[in-house]
Amino acid sequence: MKHLFACLKKYRAEAILAPLFKFCEVVLELLVPLAVSRIVKVGTADGGNVRYIVYGCLVLAAFGAAGLLFALTAQYFAAKAAVGVSSSLREKLFVKLQSLSFSQIDEIGTPAMLTRITSDVNGVQSGVNMTLRILLRSPFVVFGAMAMAFVVDWRAGCVFAGMIPILLLIVFSVMAATSPLYRNVQGELDGVYTSTRENLAGVRVIRAFRREKTEEKRFSERAEKLKEAQKKAGRVAAVTAPFTFAIVNIAAILLVYVGGLRVDLGFLAKEDVLALYGYLSLVLVELIKLANLIVTVSRAVACQKRVGAVLDLPPEPSVLSAPDKKDEDYAVSFENVEFSYAGGGAPALKEVSFAVKAGETVGILGGTGSGKSTLVHLLPRFYAATKGTVRLNGENVNGIPYETLREKVSVVPQKAVLFRGTIRENLQWGKKNATDEELLAACKAAQALDVLEAKGGLDGMIEQEGRNLSGGQKQRLTVARALVKDPEVLILDDSASALDYGTDARLRAALKERKGTTFIVSQRAASLMHADLILVLDDGRIVGAGSHGELLANCGLYREIYRTQFQEERA
Repeated sequence: MKHLFACLKKYRAEAILAPLFKFCEVVLELLVPLAVSRIVKVGTADGGNVRYIVYGCLVLAAFGAAGLLFALTAQYFAAKAAVGVSSSLREKLFVKLQSLSFSQIDEIGTPAMLTRITSDVNGVQSGVNMTLRILLRSPFVVFGAMAMAFVVDWRAGCVFAGMIPILLLIVFSVMAATSPLYRNVQGELDGVYTSTRENLAGVRVIRAFRREKTEEKRFSERAEKLKEAQKKAGRVAAVTAPFTFAIVNIAAILLVYVGGLRVDLGFLAKEDVLALYGYLSLVLVELIKLANLIVTVSRAVACQKRVGAVLDLPPEPSVLSAPDKKDEDYAVSFENVEFSYAGGGAPALKEVSFAVKAGETVGILGGTGSGKSTLVHLLPRFYAATKGTVRLNGENVNGIPYETLREKVSVVPQKAVLFRGTIRENLQWGKKNATDEELLAACKAAQALDVLEAKGGLDGMIEQEGRNLSGGQKQRLTVARALVKDPEVLILDDSASALDYGTDARLRAALKERKGTTFIVSQRAASLMHADLILVLDDGRIVGAGSHGELLANCGLYREIYRTQFQEERA
C-alpha cells in the first residue's frame, strides 16, 4: 500500500476534503430522524399544529438541499483524488518498466504489464473513489446512528451496539476471503489479454492457415477460466448482502420489541421509537451500500497488490561489479563467456571467447537457436553474462554504467521498430540534436534516401509500428537511426534480412567506411564474406572463427552453409 499512499500524498487536501464533506452530509442525515420525531410530537399535539409541520418540512428540505451540495462536493474531491492517484500509478509503472532489465521484462510478460497499467490501475482508481465517498461515509453513519440512538434511549442503543460488531466481522471476513480470489481473476485476465494480443499481432498468419476456429476455441477456453474465477469470487461476495439483511432485520425486531416495552413503561415516547427506527433504516441503507462496496474494494486491494509487486521490483543496476580494466589492444573481447536465460535450462552460450580490434567488422553466422542474438545482446548488457567476462576497450562491461555503455554501443534489432511520428523524430532517437545534414548522411549510408523521397522527406509521417512502410524500408530507417548516433560499436542483428542482395551489398560497403567496430548477425553467408572475422555458432558454441577463406578450408559447418546458399542462389 506504500505506493498508493505515496501517490495519495499529492492529493492530501482532496483526500481530506472528500470525507469531510461526506461527514457534513452524514450529520444532516442523522438530524433528520430527530427532526421527524419532533415534527410528529409537536405537530400532532393539541389537535395539530399545521404551521409547525410546514416549518419542519421546510427545514427537512433545507437539510436535503445542503446534503446534496455536500455530496456533490465530496464526489468532486474524491474523483479528483482517485483520477490523480491512478495517473500517478500509471506514470510510476511506465517509469518502472523503463528501468527494468530484459530478464525482468521477459519474466513479467507484455500482456501482464498491459493489464497492470490498464485494468489493475482502473481497479485501484475505483477503489480509491469509493473509499473516499462510501467506505468512510459508512462508519460515520453507522457509529453516528448508534450514538444518536444512545442519546434517545440507552437501552435501545444497546441493540445497535450489539449489531455493529457482528456486521463488521462479516464485512472484514468477506474482504479477506475475496481479496485472493480477485487476484486470481486478474491473473486470468492476463491470459485473455495474451490471447487477444497474439491474435491481433498474428491475424495474417491465422487467416493464411485458416486457424480462426482453433483460435476462437483457445480464446473461449481462456474466457471460460476468467468467468469461473469471477463467479467464484462473486459467490463469496454475494453472501454479504443476505447476512447483512438478516442481522439488520433481527435488530429491527429487537428494537421494536425493546422500544414497545419502554413505551408501555412510560420511559420512552412513541415519537422516539420512530426516530430509533429511522436510525436503523439509515444503517440498513448504508450497509447495503457497504455490501456492494466490498466487491469493489476487494478487487482494488487485489489490483493494488499486483501493481505494487511490479513497483517493488529492483531497477536494473547501473553497474554490476567494480570497475575492471585490462590493458589490451582490442575494442571488444569475450573471455570464456557463458549465459543461461532464467528458467531456460541448458546454457544458450558456452565457452565463447574471441577478440576484435577497433574498426574491424565481425560477422556472426549460425542456425536458428544457435545463440547469435544472445551473443550480441551481452555486449550492451541487455543480459549479463552468467560466467566469464565481456570487455569493451578493455573494461568489463559489468563495471561500466549502462547509460555510458549504451551510448557507446548501438543495436539494430531483428524486428524493425519505429514509432508514430515523422521520419526526423524517429531518426533523432539516435541523436537528439542531429542536424538535417547528419540525418541525410545516415540515410545515405543506410541506403534509405529513396524511402525519404517516397515519404516526402524528413517530415514524412510514419504510422504506428511503421505500418505504412515495407519491411525493407523499416530496416533501412532503423539502420539509419543507429548510424546517426555514430557509435563506437554498431550491432546489426539480422537487420538486413528484407533487403535485396544489391542493397545489402551497398549497405555493407557503406558500413566499411565507418571508423567504429561493426557486428553483423546474418543468415546469409554472402553478407558476411568480407568481414574481418566471421564467428560460426552451433548450439551456443563457436565452432569456427576466421576469415571467409579460412572457414571454407577449416570449418565444415560454414562450408556446408555457404555451398548450400551459393547453389540456391545460382539455381
